Amino acid sequence: MRDRKAATYLFGMEAEWLASVFLRLKGYRILAQRFSAAGGEIDLVAVRGGTLVFVEVKARRSLDAARTAITPQKLTRIERAARAYLSRLDHLPQTIRLDGLYLAPGCFPRHETAIAELRLM
Repeated sequence: MRDRKAATYLFGMEAEWLASVFLRLKGYRILAQRFSAAGGEIDLVAVRGGTLVFVEVKARRSLDAARTAITPQKLTRIERAARAYLSRLDHLPQTIRLDGLYLAPGCFPRHETAIAELRLM
């Protein structure tokens, strides 16, 4: 059981690293990785232009399985962490959104923008 848990953790860490490289190649600057606060976690916080992006990274056996792995409960935890992140900024960016980045073996990563409306206030 412990070996499986360790392998899952390492798989997730590798997926987040690959996602950060992918986003950098698309012109994003990574501001934070694995930001945790207020009982929630954000895999990546990135910026491009005037847009601040909270990115949820999901890696599964297929891209569709990765996409459906973001549950309403997960979105609630992301929103809590996003509010905490924003409270630490001197000024709010023009645009704030939540993106999903999905990875699966043998597939090109899929970056989906604005996967859900963030309830930040």
